[in-house]
Amino acid sequence: MALDRSFTKQLTAAADQLFHYLEQFSQAKVLVVGDLTLDEFLTGQVERISREAPVLIIRHENTRQVPGGGANAVYNFAQLGAQVKAVGLIGKDEQGQVIREIFASAGIDTQGVLVDAQRPTVTKTRISGHARQSVTQQIVRVDRKSDEPPDLELQLQLAQYIQQHQDTVDAVVCSDYGDGTLTQLVAAAALQHPCTIVDAQKELNRYRGALLFTPNLPEAEQAVGYAIATPQDLSRAGRDLLDLTEAQNILITRGEAGMTLFEQSGGESHIPAFNRTDVFDVTGAGDTVVAALTLGLTAGASVWEAAVLGNLAASIVVRQFGTATTTTSEIKLALQNLLN
Repeated sequence: MALDRSFTKQLTAAADQLFHYLEQFSQAKVLVVGDLTLDEFLTGQVERISREAPVLIIRHENTRQVPGGGANAVYNFAQLGAQVKAVGLIGKDEQGQVIREIFASAGIDTQGVLVDAQRPTVTKTRISGHARQSVTQQIVRVDRKSDEPPDLELQLQLAQYIQQHQDTVDAVVCSDYGDGTLTQLVAAAALQHPCTIVDAQKELNRYRGALLFTPNLPEAEQAVGYAIATPQDLSRAGRDLLDLTEAQNILITRGEAGMTLFEQSGGESHIPAFNRTDVFDVTGAGDTVVAALTLGLTAGASVWEAAVLGNLAASIVVRQFGTATTTTSEIKLALQNLLN
């Protein structure tokens, strides 16, 4: 795709450094605390309409289980080569065991993953069907979760684990999907690290003082309380978010419109989308942005350079259906293709 000439010049000048930072991803040590979720995808062929009710009968063909929510954030870091400590809660159930097994197979440290016997593992089951010679499409999604907060003792254990291990990692990432893991106690412990990155769907003010926030456009609008419809609205929102969060940086991700970085120093930079045409599914793309961006920062990149790496990574995963991840090799290839 064609990029703006001034941005292309800037990207070309930074290219060697960007390739260098990608080589350093495997040296990073990161602690990710978040709402650990299991994404299930059940697919099958539609056979007929049920006699019991006007619903489809689907003959099951396959089930796929992948990390979702905060677990996807954790998994993204591991796939990019980082050394990851996962912190969060799972239920005393089969879904929680699946998450633990997926993490273990990826070399993720799960000592900070605690079992909450009172609450189920957050699970999102998507049931999809297809007729003969037709595409598969989602029919319904079933969510399993609890709205009750975790027991105070579990909160204290999570906070203590974060405090005990924060000196051993280069960055702490808060992946808050609103499912109750990041209580005030846990969030306060995470914010003690000088390089805390926050990816939260709401209540951004709970994370005041973090190094960087990565809200998407709807999340930014919810936080500031007004629609972001014009460039003037966007600039105003960036400044308002910096004031609200007392952060050093705000990166608003805007889908096909790219992303815009706001810095406490007054800088405002727009990074265009690197892939507008081959977009099949944006599920989990925000987690990919956060992972690549954070690893860029731990490698010594500027916030702008790190955001470019995050944008590159996201441009790859949106080409795939469902929750997906990428690798440094794929990011290098995508960068080379852009430069060409």
